[in-house]
Amino acid sequence: MEMTILGKQGRFMGGDASMVLPPFIAAELLSEIDVPSTHERLASIIHTNIVPRLIERHTRPAGGDTVAARNPSAGDIAKLAHLVLDPNIQLSSDFIRHLEQAGHSVEDLFVTLLEPAARCLGTMWDNDECSFVDVTYGVARLQQLLALGSHSHSVPEFSQKRTVFMVTLADEKHSLGITMVETFLHAGGWAVTPLHRASVEQVEAMVSQEWFAVAGLTIGSTSQLPQLVSTIRAIRSQSCNPAIGIMVGGPPFAGHPEIVAEVGADATAINAPAAVLVAQRLFDIGAARNWQAHSTGATRRMQPA
Repeated sequence: MEMTILGKQGRFMGGDASMVLPPFIAAELLSEIDVPSTHERLASIIHTNIVPRLIERHTRPAGGDTVAARNPSAGDIAKLAHLVLDPNIQLSSDFIRHLEQAGHSVEDLFVTLLEPAARCLGTMWDNDECSFVDVTYGVARLQQLLALGSHSHSVPEFSQKRTVFMVTLADEKHSLGITMVETFLHAGGWAVTPLHRASVEQVEAMVSQEWFAVAGLTIGSTSQLPQLVSTIRAIRSQSCNPAIGIMVGGPPFAGHPEIVAEVGADATAINAPAAVLVAQRLFDIGAARNWQAHSTGATRRMQPA
């Protein structure tokens, strides 16, 4: 599996048709979006590329693995591909709620349906088959569905809490990959704080002074794994947010998702659009754990600065 995320929390319930995109897309991009033509382009992309790839993935022999029986069918994938393009978010939200009520967990749907769609959009963008704005719009809708399904949109100060701390380690000389992730996160409505070529001490100081929902770290080689482990431990112990989600990226994780747990992180993603959706899922999991305590007199440590 090319993407992994640990833990299964939350349930898809009712959507809110009145929710709009701005929390999930940068305000400066809204004026560039021609919704009808974007829907038309994305519909073509989904029908000719995303749906066939997802169907192929879901029809591979399962080798007796019972997980395959829980996966959405090819028909489910095609139907959601239609519904997610409709301006009425209620339609796709209701459909996902139906799948959840049929026995699919939020995590099952995230892994087998939503994240692969974001990944495929990234592939289409890499191949110049759709624009950056098209991909951003599609990922924004997927983020919206995740937030609705996990009810994280009801967390107090939701928009202000969608903050992410992006880190490259001190001896990492290549930052192109993480810069691309930062670009997509910002476009997806996240407040992004970058810190490149940082020491463990610098990372500790940042997370102990500022509240972040998610931290993203990248490495270029396996030789940096020990430093990555130390940095993740520092984040866990010093973070203002005890439920901070940590995603990691870089060549060492390509094809080796098991390393995610070994270094103490929560998730990894194969490309930048998928990383945006992974960040949203980590946000949702954090909200389900203990952010709700903020509205019932939580300690100052659990509140954003």
